[in-house]
Amino acid sequence: MGITCFIRYEIDPFKREAFEAYARAWGHAIPAAGADLIGYFAPHEGSATTAYGIYTVDNLAAYEAYRARLAASPEGRENYAFAKRERFILKEDRLFLKLVSTPPASGNES
Repeated sequence: MGITCFIRYEIDPFKREAFEAYARAWGHAIPAAGADLIGYFAPHEGSATTAYGIYTVDNLAAYEAYRARLAASPEGRENYAFAKRERFILKEDRLFLKLVSTPPASGNES
């Protein structure tokens, strides 16, 4: 499965719709650049300022290649420019984790 990148965003609570547009734009751009997008998650209940983006890559070398492709793509450049122009992201942190458990087996076990 590789590694999973969790991006924690602190967003402007008054610009949540702009963040949601930004997140939707990654729906095609991230997979096209080579990562497996799990999804972007915007505030719904509780914190009005915390959002997440989650995707997987094979390893850190694959991550570096993916990031270069994303930054060079027209979709990536446009979305990065949108975020910079609209200033809805106040803070962004990345964390890389690996899966160390598996879900319980399903079926008829005796």
